[in-house]
Amino acid sequence: MAQLLSMLVEGASLGAVYALVALGIVVIYKSSSVVNFAQPSLLMFGTYVTASAYSLHGLSFWAALPLGIAAAAVLAVLVDRVLVARFRRTQAVVAASIMTIGLDVVLLTEVDRRIGSQILTTGDPWGNDVVRFLGIGVAEARIAALVVSVLLLVLFQLWLHRSDFGVAMRATAEDPETASLMGIRLGRVSATAWAVAGALAVCAGLFIVAYPSPGLDTSVEAVALRALPAAIIGGLDSTTGAIAGGLLVGLSEVLVRGYGDHLAFLGQGFEETAPYVLMLVILLARPAGLFGIREAVRV
Repeated sequence: MAQLLSMLVEGASLGAVYALVALGIVVIYKSSSVVNFAQPSLLMFGTYVTASAYSLHGLSFWAALPLGIAAAAVLAVLVDRVLVARFRRTQAVVAASIMTIGLDVVLLTEVDRRIGSQILTTGDPWGNDVVRFLGIGVAEARIAALVVSVLLLVLFQLWLHRSDFGVAMRATAEDPETASLMGIRLGRVSATAWAVAGALAVCAGLFIVAYPSPGLDTSVEAVALRALPAAIIGGLDSTTGAIAGGLLVGLSEVLVRGYGDHLAFLGQGFEETAPYVLMLVILLARPAGLFGIREAVRV
């Protein structure tokens, strides 16, 4: 029972982190109808800036983290302004989505080249401390990940539903042409969405490389990539779905790893594949995702 409780806490914290990355994908999709496959590379880039500022340049964690968030946000806005905007003018959203796959490869290759064989740390204040309660021990960084992620998700939902930007983004997602006629600047909405997505990715990356992970290395990109199934499972047009999808992916990964001895027949390392298998199963039942809106098309 203690083992199960420990896995549920770890799975929930990891799932909340995935939800932050998935939320960035959903926000971009809702604002521009572009599926941003480059979200993992934004996470890697911003986290690398944070880790290198701390490990290589001697900045404190509290100085390095805003630098990484700002770097990822600026890069994301540049991607939108320089690359995505060209496709937006011709409404070639499919081509723009495919373009982000190439962008992801280029950015990840460059970040991997810079990291090399190093393992960089961010100097987070939680270190390797462990919190013990109900007979289990949980890394303090995991507790912080759960608390901070939930707080960011709640603040984002409030911002989305009560701010002018939230109204503009929801109007853009509903009907871009009508929103434009009503004076909403679609380019500004899209750029803001990309900046938010970049910032959320770095916040998630901070906890992905925290204890019990040794730090930032080239293997982190595979972890970040699991946020894509989280966004698709929940529904690309649903912020609530991003949260649900992140939790499902996090719990499935941790539970499969925890009960790996009983699932040995599925092969070694199946926990890395489990999120994608879960995605396929859910899409077979609900092609639009758990909370996605199925579009009705008249033929």
